[in-house]
Amino acid sequence: MLNPNELKALISLRDDDDPEIRLHVEQKIRELKQSAKLLMETDWRSVLQADEQQYIEEMMHQAHFEELLNAFRNWQNEDCDLITGLWLIARYEYPDIQLATLQNTIQQLYVEAWLSFKPDMHPIDQVREFNHIFFTRFRFTSNTTNFTAVSNSMFNQVLETRKGNPISLCVAYMLIARKLGMPIYGINMPNLFILMYRLDENSSFYINAFNRGRIYSRKDIESYLHQLQLPLLSSFYEPCENIDIIRRMLRNLIVSFDKLGKIAKVKEVKQLLAAISPEESQ
Repeated sequence: MLNPNELKALISLRDDDDPEIRLHVEQKIRELKQSAKLLMETDWRSVLQADEQQYIEEMMHQAHFEELLNAFRNWQNEDCDLITGLWLIARYEYPDIQLATLQNTIQQLYVEAWLSFKPDMHPIDQVREFNHIFFTRFRFTSNTTNFTAVSNSMFNQVLETRKGNPISLCVAYMLIARKLGMPIYGINMPNLFILMYRLDENSSFYINAFNRGRIYSRKDIESYLHQLQLPLLSSFYEPCENIDIIRRMLRNLIVSFDKLGKIAKVKEVKQLLAAISPEESQ
């Protein structure tokens, strides 16, 4: 672990004429990412000039981003666990967020819901009861005032503020409902992400978490697709994969950063998306 003065001496070599020395400096700074908390606890900021602080922060961010990029690739090649994917997205803005934090919050909400939930109710009554728990007791709500906010794609923020966009609200709803034994799945529809309660292979109904859990029939979905002049593809009625959810959330995040004019972040999130969707690398 470097002390502040040693760190300053190292950074002073960042513009050295020897490319090998410059590379060595970059590598050493990136290694500091592993002990970032210890580094932040020192008075290094008081020792370094503004441009030197910016340099170390950029190097540490790059190290974090490369680690995150590899984590997305590994996630795709493993089991594509949903909450792990949500955690990886959150780590882009909150590097220190722990997976256990998200898991524990969902578990706590599940336990609170379980205390008053009756699994032997009719499916429609189950959804109505869970809607009361989710929207009234837990106070989850639609973020209609800032639909494209970055926080809508940060699952830690969704759980903390109880606000989200259609997909993040649906994901929170689904994760808790599944723990209660409800056969609820995500439906990756155009312009809107909703949920499906699967009664059996031939019978289902649909739930819009962004509209306080309103229930729809298959005919309602067909009518919606007709209004958009879209074909009635089977994928609009069937559960999507976890990777589809994470891809869609990353696309939403790209739109959010684009609206804020944060071009560098747009570029980076596109790289994260390409890590699990090679066809979107362009």
